[in-house]
Amino acid sequence: MRVLAAMSGGVDSAVAAARAVEAGHDVVGVHLALSRMPGTLRTGSRGCCTIEDSMDAQRVANMIGIPYYVWDFSERFKLDVVDDFIAEYSAGRTPNPCLRCNEKIKFAALLEKAMALGFDAVCTGHYASIMTDADGNRELHRAAAWAKDQSYVLGVLTAEQLAHAMFPLGATPSKAEVRAEAAARGFTVASKPDSHDICFIPDGDTRGWLAEHVGTAPGDIVERSGKVVGSHEGATAYTVGQRRGLGITVPAPDGRPRFVLEVKPKENTVVVGPKEALDIAELAGSRISWAGLPPKDAAAEFACEVQIRAHADPVPATAFLRDGELVIRPQTPINGVATGQSAVVYVGTRVLGQCTIDRTVSAVPVEA
Repeated sequence: MRVLAAMSGGVDSAVAAARAVEAGHDVVGVHLALSRMPGTLRTGSRGCCTIEDSMDAQRVANMIGIPYYVWDFSERFKLDVVDDFIAEYSAGRTPNPCLRCNEKIKFAALLEKAMALGFDAVCTGHYASIMTDADGNRELHRAAAWAKDQSYVLGVLTAEQLAHAMFPLGATPSKAEVRAEAAARGFTVASKPDSHDICFIPDGDTRGWLAEHVGTAPGDIVERSGKVVGSHEGATAYTVGQRRGLGITVPAPDGRPRFVLEVKPKENTVVVGPKEALDIAELAGSRISWAGLPPKDAAAEFACEVQIRAHADPVPATAFLRDGELVIRPQTPINGVATGQSAVVYVGTRVLGQCTIDRTVSAVPVEA
């Protein structure tokens, strides 16, 4: 097959590209230039698309003997990831930009260009596996190394995208083995730190970045009853589950701490309450996708597991489609769910699909 290897400049994508070559594929490496500030260099281990990363990727491509290109996707990245991030926070939601990047950039924009150029598949260094059922339908599954599993951030992939995706690291037992393999191949990225945080906020100051791009305005901090208990300087600085730095001036009658339960940008208020009110008994979203074949009758309640963060534990649940929403009811309440997050649904190790959370129902009534 003709394979386009997405090379971020990290150790995972380097080994994935090398394995694709050894598997006999005709491989071309490509690094995606996503930053609108191309002179920016890596700060510590933050980011994944700097000039330094591009040079690291090129060195690996030269060593494994494949052509290498840099493609400028900065405009598409700004529109589909950065602007989406700003819009979601402006709406009081908590987005996952890495998941959106996989959906809109690596497996939409990149894949579209790859197909137009005659490639058969896009190869990445994600830790996830693709399997086929008895009828030959492709399915997305967790990686062998659950500690490194990245199937959650790939939950937005569709059946068509899975048909042209390749994850050579899916069956690898550990990240340590990948690093050892990279060292044995002589790759200088073998000991390179993993990237973390949000790549377009390289200093890690998300609060400051949002204040600059979304703006701030003072408003009220209220209880679920509507009672004002404090004030804030900007609602976007608050996240669901937050306890510290709330600016509450009226103590709770029982003396217990309050937590952020909801951010309401239209009213410019932050809603707080007791910790137990963070427990969510139901969540639902309308931005739904299926990673392969959907359930035969999604309107009928089916058993599954739901995961609401990349590194969260899956929780047994039931789910069903109703009025254009995927409604998910965990067997035990999930703590601290925010709208804008993705709820990825699993059946065993298989990723069935996902929805972007639009609403939640607390397990604790407002009167409590």
